[in-house]
Amino acid sequence: MAETYLVGVDVGTGSCRAALVDSTGRVKKVHVIPTKTWNPLPDHYEQSSDNIWSGICECVQTVIRDCPKDKIIGIGFDATCSLVALDKNDKPLTVSTTGDNSRNIMLWMDHRAGKEADQINATKHELIKCIGGRVSLENEVPKAMWLKSNLYDKCWSKVGKLFDLPDFLTWKCTGDDTRSLCSAVCKWNYDGFNRKWSRDFYEQLGMADLCADDFAILGKNVTTPGAAIGKGLNEQAARQLGLNVGTPVGASLVDAYAGALCLLGCHADGIDDSISTKVASICGSSSGHLSVEKELIWASGLWGPFKDVIFPGFYLHSGGQSTTGVLLDYVVKSHPAYNEALEKAGKTHVFDYLCQQLDRMAQEQMLDSVHFLTKDFHVWPDLHGNRSPIADPTIKGMICGLTMSATVDNLALTYLGFVQALSYGTRNILDQLIDSGRKPFRSLLICGGLRKSQLYVETHAQVLAIPVLVPDEEEMVLVGSAMLAACAAKLFPTLELASKGMASRCEVVRPNPALHDYHDRKYKVFRQMVQDQLKYRQTMHS
Repeated sequence: MAETYLVGVDVGTGSCRAALVDSTGRVKKVHVIPTKTWNPLPDHYEQSSDNIWSGICECVQTVIRDCPKDKIIGIGFDATCSLVALDKNDKPLTVSTTGDNSRNIMLWMDHRAGKEADQINATKHELIKCIGGRVSLENEVPKAMWLKSNLYDKCWSKVGKLFDLPDFLTWKCTGDDTRSLCSAVCKWNYDGFNRKWSRDFYEQLGMADLCADDFAILGKNVTTPGAAIGKGLNEQAARQLGLNVGTPVGASLVDAYAGALCLLGCHADGIDDSISTKVASICGSSSGHLSVEKELIWASGLWGPFKDVIFPGFYLHSGGQSTTGVLLDYVVKSHPAYNEALEKAGKTHVFDYLCQQLDRMAQEQMLDSVHFLTKDFHVWPDLHGNRSPIADPTIKGMICGLTMSATVDNLALTYLGFVQALSYGTRNILDQLIDSGRKPFRSLLICGGLRKSQLYVETHAQVLAIPVLVPDEEEMVLVGSAMLAACAAKLFPTLELASKGMASRCEVVRPNPALHDYHDRKYKVFRQMVQDQLKYRQTMHS
């Protein structure tokens, strides 16, 4: 069989990327282009679909430059769950108070729609049960409600189409308005059990406008991820991307779900290979923890159960942490000793330098592990609210154990404390699922920028007391998008087979039983901290 290739495209928070991937899942070439983000008001984060599409075209052209077009058999897309607005002529339509039509995307981390999310949650509509009992202000329906209430003349009265960003990309390159079940269910409250839009849900919210013409604004047709969209690339998109007209385009996934698609197929010696025993952790600026199972389980504060949104016949649950990588950057860079640490680190990355200091501190204190350094230092890490399992964007961060120290050693200790707290946050999400009736997890697979942090990976293994798998292939999300392309191109009959056929082997980081009791006690403090915060809130607001 002649060698064939696929193109995977990933649009993240701050960049768009493309990869040329072979049929076995090996990445041959990657290119990255930064994207623009505007922050005109607190909690307002805006992007441009034209800027993103231009970046995608440059990325794709770059990665395929040395590959004959006839050997590229498909293209797949994933992106952040950001809202894209187009007018009735399919032109960019402003979502910005500035009125600038080029700013037609509300980024996933835009938190302006808090009041609207509360209004949705107050309805207690049955569809909300599928998102843990509370819709997030990061989802698309509260954002659409905000546009109607606050930008009626500039935006809402002119709306022709509203997309989750992954669906916009498949529409942009095919002209076919079929939406992915992933975005529809997970971000637009589509009824995935009955496979239909709920008129009752939207009318109850005062959003009957979206029901017009058989829900044309949201998309009349919805299909499963990896299904071929339309007739493939149209002439204009093919020319802009440098690919052949008709190249198959796979129905999209939200970025974290593309990472999960690839991660859940990864394998290692001695690790249960069943996709339902694993949890996929996609760790970048924020983190998502995704798992699938055959059983129908309801877990408060987590998104799901979502039926068939990655693998047909499986229910998916997703729990998220709104800030992880960006939180660690903030904590380290805002510390008084950061510049001193940066200078002393020299050519060593400052995070690696801090880990070296932790090793030294543990040796000086004759401790068996660096983890014991935080015995009297405890952190609740939600400086940007809690996505899961509390599902409360107003939750704040907490630290117990502050001193007047402004040394590099204190910076290292603070860094460790926040890494541990993020791991406890992961455990809190997984425990919520297990307490709701799910079978215990046997391994966690990790991708994203934080996979490069040995401390982050190892701490998760210790805190969760299960093996953590780090894939040999770094670009899990891009390979996940390429799997969508492979399915659309009929290289594999199902996404589950694509996942197992194109995923990579993993390095295994195993937990140390000697640390289990320590982390169990720290985790108990962690969970108590947020309960104390809620008591303080009640005291002050009573």
